[in-house]
Amino acid sequence: MSKIQMTTPLVEMDGDEMTRILWKMIKDELILPFVDLKTEYYDLGLEHRNETNDQVTFDSAEATKKYGVAVKCATITPNAARMDEYDLKEMWKSPNGTIRAILDGTVFRAPITVKGIVPTVSKWKKPITIARHAYGDVYKGVEIKVPGAGKAELVFTGEDGQEIRETIHEFDGPGIIQGMHNVDASIESFARSCFTYALDTKQDLWFATKDTISKKYDHNFKDIFQDIYDKEYADKFEAAGIEYFYTLIDDAVARVMKSEGGFIWACKNYDGDVMSDMISSAFGSLAMMTSVLVSPQGYYEYEAAHGTVQRHYYKYLNGEETSTNSVATIFAWTGALRKRGELDGNTELMEFADQLEKATLDTIESGTMTKDLALITTLEEVNAVNSEDFIKAIAARLK
Repeated sequence: MSKIQMTTPLVEMDGDEMTRILWKMIKDELILPFVDLKTEYYDLGLEHRNETNDQVTFDSAEATKKYGVAVKCATITPNAARMDEYDLKEMWKSPNGTIRAILDGTVFRAPITVKGIVPTVSKWKKPITIARHAYGDVYKGVEIKVPGAGKAELVFTGEDGQEIRETIHEFDGPGIIQGMHNVDASIESFARSCFTYALDTKQDLWFATKDTISKKYDHNFKDIFQDIYDKEYADKFEAAGIEYFYTLIDDAVARVMKSEGGFIWACKNYDGDVMSDMISSAFGSLAMMTSVLVSPQGYYEYEAAHGTVQRHYYKYLNGEETSTNSVATIFAWTGALRKRGELDGNTELMEFADQLEKATLDTIESGTMTKDLALITTLEEVNAVNSEDFIKAIAARLK
């Protein structure tokens, strides 16, 4: 059969460990037999990042600006142990953090629901989408380990020489300090991305911070969201029959647990990181979660919401069988291919993405799945298969 043609390349960002192995399987079994795949390839594996002094990460982000759509494999964010394991020149920063800082925008994460995998929260009937701000806060934090007694101050010096100074703490012994920041322009982009996504998907939008405690930092987020909503989106939301509201994050957590789902929950950077893991685990698995970075300039970067599955990778290297769930990585590819098709007016490519997602979910619903899902499914007849056989089962169904 003739392959589906592409007119514009995707930016392809390869990654690390077990997800890198799955990446190749997915391409070989599920995409290349059907699509004349065009990508601009960047190897974001830790070894290559180290060789290029992390320049490859910056280059991949700039390429995403050029082509508009990227698909990314999970990557290692090195710690002290990885420094030794990979003999790194330095402890390179999170590739995701670097790419998000360059592209700006918001990360939208939603669980992939499938028959036989029931949420642990009994009231949840529809997916809950987490909208995570993709810049600043603790991810751009500056830290000091305080050696002993002394005075810590927060100081801002303006270009005009104006100085603002606040005492953080008078230390009488060792301690720690962290300074973090955000910028209004990024918060405004975050707000507009959330409002636009809510309108596109016809879902209510919740936003939550802790402005009662953080009366300047978090309150600034709240004020910017409300101002943009009132001026630019209130009429559009009313016409669409959807709602926007702000609440404290502890109240949001309580309300989420009692809701039926089917809405977008906007969170600051760290809150979104934590809550997306909670949502995905409660719906079934981190490997059953879509993740897309949407920038206000119209750039899209699709990825899996989980890590590199290190434990399975070491088993794989030892020749042992693994049963690694590849659904989130498959859906990263389908999301990117669908968006590429949408932007290029390529309906064949969009339909292929739909068919691949359906084949993946139908495979699970037929009882063939990886071991992580087999342990939690309510289906009675289950065939738990290894990493490769799961992908091959999807390929057979797709054909």
